[in-house]
Amino acid sequence: MYSKKFLIKYAEIGIKGKNRYRFEDALCHQIKRKLKTLFGEFKVYKEQERIYVEVIDKNNDSYNEFSYNEIISSLKEVFGISSISPIYQFEKTNSIYDLASNILNYIENTFDEKNFTFKVHTKRLDKYYPLTSNEINCELGGVILDNYPNTKVDVHTPMVFFYVEIRNKINIYSENIKGLGGMPLGTNGKAMLLLSGGIDSPLAGYMIAKRGVKIDAIYFDAPPYTSDRAKQKVIDLAIILSKYTGAIPLNIINFTQIQLAIYDKCPHDELTIIMRRFMMKIAQKIAIENECLGLITGESIGQVASQTMHSLMATNEVCTIPVYRPLIGFDKQEIIEKAISIGTYETSIQPFEDCCTIFVAKHPVTKPSTKIIKRSEEMLNELNIDEMIQKAIDEKQVIWCK
Repeated sequence: MYSKKFLIKYAEIGIKGKNRYRFEDALCHQIKRKLKTLFGEFKVYKEQERIYVEVIDKNNDSYNEFSYNEIISSLKEVFGISSISPIYQFEKTNSIYDLASNILNYIENTFDEKNFTFKVHTKRLDKYYPLTSNEINCELGGVILDNYPNTKVDVHTPMVFFYVEIRNKINIYSENIKGLGGMPLGTNGKAMLLLSGGIDSPLAGYMIAKRGVKIDAIYFDAPPYTSDRAKQKVIDLAIILSKYTGAIPLNIINFTQIQLAIYDKCPHDELTIIMRRFMMKIAQKIAIENECLGLITGESIGQVASQTMHSLMATNEVCTIPVYRPLIGFDKQEIIEKAISIGTYETSIQPFEDCCTIFVAKHPVTKPSTKIIKRSEEMLNELNIDEMIQKAIDEKQVIWCK
């Protein structure tokens, strides 16, 4: 039996007090958005501090294992869901015999082998129900033992938990499929992700999105020094991310003229920092235009020369909006493992260079002085650098990745 109804549980939303309904509504909206990509009709609704997803199957033959697995896979990509439980639901009666009959029906249709250890756990929201939770546990446990002699009660480490929830209706389930957790998208504003073709930045975007932040993205292209395949790799990464974040507008900036100007006029040991500062300036301008509340980068302290404490301070100096760095304390192996888990790693390691690696200095400064960096940048004024920046912004290409 493949359940046609799913109980959606959340974690942090439950502590939001009077504002909880807004987060629940946002979660329902994101679930509906995600399920729209599947074939079929679905009803998503709230009831007594629970969210339910129900399959509207007009033709019983059309619902099968594939449909069931597709639904589970899709729900596992929605931020805000702590767990997904396929449930057996029926009308509430005060008869323990009806309850016993239904749990036996559930076991018969759910388990091929009936030789497990188990525990019954009842949650009685309806306090007028004639039996207490412990009484229900004992009654149902006895019924299961009587009908399936190869089963055994184990209250400490059971193979199967039978959850019974007595609400407006009665829910029975035995599976809690882990969700992503976090907060529903759109409940914490929007931020601009500086997306490169590397391992770090896609994961940084994922982690901030998990906190309920919608994602815009920006990529700095440098033709002909970078290839169309490098740009396509970034687009592919944004598409993978969009499974979790919804559609991402990817702003593609032609950075070549600015990069060449920096290469020509500035000390080469400062190239990476100065280029990074100009990227942040451009990203901030577009972020503000698009009502983003901050920038997101994949930087981790000490990972490369441009990510020392001194370098990060010099980079931050050009920003007036917050810069979020969710990977700041991670080492590379941790980042790789997390990138593998969200599905971006294999794309990130494709060998197509981005504009950062083309113009890298042989011996980059690791403890840059902001005062010296700003003095070096003054050399760019004679090349009308501000006009170059505005031209790059005006000519940006926007691709919706989904």
